[in-house]
Amino acid sequence: MALKISMIGAGSIGFTRRLMGDVLAVPEFADTTFAFTDISERNLEMVTQLAERDIKANRLPAQVQSTLDRRAAIADSDYVICMIRQGGLEAFQHDIDIPLKYGVDQCVGDTLCAGGIMYAQRTIPALLDFCHDIQEVAKPGALFINYANPMAMNTWACNKYGGVTTIGLCHGVQGAHHQIARAVEQWARATGQIGPDEKVHRRDVDAGFAGINHQTWCIQAVWRGIDLIPQMYALLSNVEDFRRTEKVRLDVLKRFGYYSTESNGHLSEYLPWYRKRVQDIPNWIDTSDWIHGETGGYLRVISEARNWFEYDFPNWMAAEPPVFGPHNRSEEHGSYIIEGLETGRPYRGHFNIVNHNHLTNLPNGCVIEIPGYVDRTGINMPVVGDLPLACAATCAASVRVQEMAMEAAVSGDVTLLKQAMLHDPLTAAVCAPEEIWQLTDDMLVALAPWLPQYAADIPLAAERLSQAERDGTRAKLSDTRGAVRLHQQTVAEMAERAAESTALAAATDKGKVARPAEQLGEAQRA
Repeated sequence: MALKISMIGAGSIGFTRRLMGDVLAVPEFADTTFAFTDISERNLEMVTQLAERDIKANRLPAQVQSTLDRRAAIADSDYVICMIRQGGLEAFQHDIDIPLKYGVDQCVGDTLCAGGIMYAQRTIPALLDFCHDIQEVAKPGALFINYANPMAMNTWACNKYGGVTTIGLCHGVQGAHHQIARAVEQWARATGQIGPDEKVHRRDVDAGFAGINHQTWCIQAVWRGIDLIPQMYALLSNVEDFRRTEKVRLDVLKRFGYYSTESNGHLSEYLPWYRKRVQDIPNWIDTSDWIHGETGGYLRVISEARNWFEYDFPNWMAAEPPVFGPHNRSEEHGSYIIEGLETGRPYRGHFNIVNHNHLTNLPNGCVIEIPGYVDRTGINMPVVGDLPLACAATCAASVRVQEMAMEAAVSGDVTLLKQAMLHDPLTAAVCAPEEIWQLTDDMLVALAPWLPQYAADIPLAAERLSQAERDGTRAKLSDTRGAVRLHQQTVAEMAERAAESTALAAATDKGKVARPAEQLGEAQRA
């Protein structure tokens, strides 16, 4: 099967190399052409060299086409994979630091909250440009596979305004599924249901998750015929390190009755209850890994990973190449979807798709994350029905924020953008309405290079901020570094643990690569 797969944002070392290896683990895809494109010539060059070396080492006929010309990369593609970070780390820094001045303390800031909303304003126009190219030069019916956050808003815009069938993919469900299996294993071993050396893999636990991306809930879990949902809190809270690292998730589980797939740090910034008072945030997070709630943790980690890759690249080229094959294939959905569509081998996973009565108590048209299966007939998504009411209420609040933010990104409507900020759960819990108006203006001004749809309004935003300074109504800004912010390692510091640093840079899921607590140093508290 001579497929062409284009990868936009291919300078993303973790995703590009991992997904290429996953595709080439399928024997029928040995002669795939991968078209890499990026706006960074240097990043693209490094990833291309690695990919070509890996293919050669595995003695495969696959080839890499590398170009800065996006349309050339997309031309005649069967599949287009997006993994961009629009604005790069420079813009991401603003997503974290500007809201922090107003008291909005985010761990990740790439899905909801002030950072995620502004990330959508940058990313959606770019994705709609990609969709335009796909319509014009890709093969008819080419599938757009989106890994870029904010997942739900991006996928919503592409399907509604891009005119291209787009599916969003995330690995949050797999992580939660593994956690549940681990808790079941501990319980089953303690109660004599399995032997002392017997394992429980996530494949052994039949689980179904439903909701919206990063707010997906385990609504079904069965092991050996036992319904695990009624005892889910007892199972998970009995795991010692979960009690330390997953305090927000366990508290929500106790009150809702259902476990969220998303990490402690992610979940804490989508809700109004856990990060609204700076003095309380340390009670809900853990610093053994950024994903448990560290202020700006994801920004720190991906900055370290990028710096390390650029510094250590010659060693990556000199290292032993990976061996492609089933034993070395990741759990990222992308390659399995392509395999199912092209070969007919069925694959079951959880995908982000447009709601058409699949979740009956969330709005049609929004983007939801539910179970589905793929085979030669297509991507098939069954009806789930109603979410439990508490889960639905939490998701519905976020969906309306996503809708306003998505529509604002498409239209360049500043008022709608501010209304999205106003209704964001955490931003609203921390800030008064006028503070939210000024926070949004601050971010518009700082992020102006990546917001062409707001070009006419950004000078007006700057003038509003100046006027607020003159008449004494400017919000009181803080210079806090956040509730718990850790030191970003230098390359020299990372070199002391080179193997761990390389694993971090190569990982698609940065939450699975933690530095041991003793290596993190003291948290810098506000």
